Amino acid sequence: MKITAIKPIFAQGERRTFVFVKIETDQPGLVGWGEATVEGKPRAVAGCVQDMEPMIQGFNPVEVEHCWQVLYRGGFWRQGIIGLSALSGIDQALWDIKGKEAGKPIYELLGGKVRDRVRMYTHFGGDTPEAMAESALSKAAKGWDAVKTVPVPITNILDGPRILDGAEAGLKAVREAVGNDVDILLDMHGRVTPQMAIRYAHRFEPYYPFFMEEPVQAENPAAMAQVARATNIPIATGERLFTRWGFREILETGAASLLQPDACHAGGISEMRRIAALAEVYYAGLAPHNPYGPVSTAACVHVDFTTPNFVIQEMVDPDDMPLSMTEFVVEPLTVVEGHILPPEKPGLGVEVDEAACARHAPDFNSEEVRNSYQSYLARHRDGGVADS
Repeated sequence: MKITAIKPIFAQGERRTFVFVKIETDQPGLVGWGEATVEGKPRAVAGCVQDMEPMIQGFNPVEVEHCWQVLYRGGFWRQGIIGLSALSGIDQALWDIKGKEAGKPIYELLGGKVRDRVRMYTHFGGDTPEAMAESALSKAAKGWDAVKTVPVPITNILDGPRILDGAEAGLKAVREAVGNDVDILLDMHGRVTPQMAIRYAHRFEPYYPFFMEEPVQAENPAAMAQVARATNIPIATGERLFTRWGFREILETGAASLLQPDACHAGGISEMRRIAALAEVYYAGLAPHNPYGPVSTAACVHVDFTTPNFVIQEMVDPDDMPLSMTEFVVEPLTVVEGHILPPEKPGLGVEVDEAACARHAPDFNSEEVRNSYQSYLARHRDGGVADS
């Protein structure tokens, strides 16, 4: 069997432009699907997928590790967000082909499942404590027993008690509304400094958050480790890190006890497995990052089923983004009482609907591209640019 073509396919969802990866083979009808979505950079990733195509064209697609090594090591430069996302999407598609060729779900090829279901969490919002409580309750009513929010506004290097009071009031309202049967996950989004993260953490501790994600940017593990040492809230990070080498210092410094590699960025299914194994050495858990689409979700779930130190899996609530989560694939994986059961179909278990993608092709005019960036551009009260 040989790889004959690798193609990026765009689809415009409610909030982002998806980049799916299709690998074609010389076996009639046998194709593989992956996802390489990156906020604000869809054409860059698609171009990288096209650049990588000749590197493994003609290779046997079931030799997944060989292909991974060629793409990672064969271009001289180590890859960043664009290159690793392209590689990740290709890797997912190769595993999809390998599973289909074997007639088995991917998790069976990764050693078999170690659990019967995968616990999922989704997101809630709200601009006031009352709205936050109502949003969290609505998720709990649908069977989600773990929900995540960004509990803090854009925060300066140092800020006063008023901003801390507001953040605490929101979390307090949510905990009182959902009780102790629903876990509350906090995403700080890397938008605060260590000193403010510690102050926030001390306010949040009485409400027993499940974890606090990215209290500071992961680019400085020593700074994140300061926060980890100053609070009893478990620290999670990893959505902006790539490969096992990107996670090494996080573990060595004790910066986080939950790792969040992204199947679309960190190196695909192959590298997520290695990151999880590295985490296990440090008694750290795996909680993959996944705010993307149904292909990414499927890729994560297969890893989750086979990973002993897996903790919980992020996904977008299909009710919040029905186009992105249900229309771009045929028969997406379904959530039952906050969990996903083992997929039974060969490969990933989902197929991209190319006709649906074509119906929702993105418009890359300058205004649309500018608007896509605006949601990630934040400013401090004095007009200075902030991490969002």
